[in-house]
Amino acid sequence: MKFINYLEKISNVSFYGLTSFLIFFIFFCAVFIYVLRASKKEMNECSRIPLD
Repeated sequence: MKFINYLEKISNVSFYGLTSFLIFFIFFCAVFIYVLRASKKEMNECSRIPLD
């Protein structure tokens, strides 16, 4: 039996795809806004973490 047959049996399967896309999109936007608003000093401190 193919994988698509299992998905067809789940009711409202499109809801899961939409939900996962929204979670990804919100997370991506939040990280993008954080990077734009962060100061240069804060970014330099974060970049030094692996070396300390």
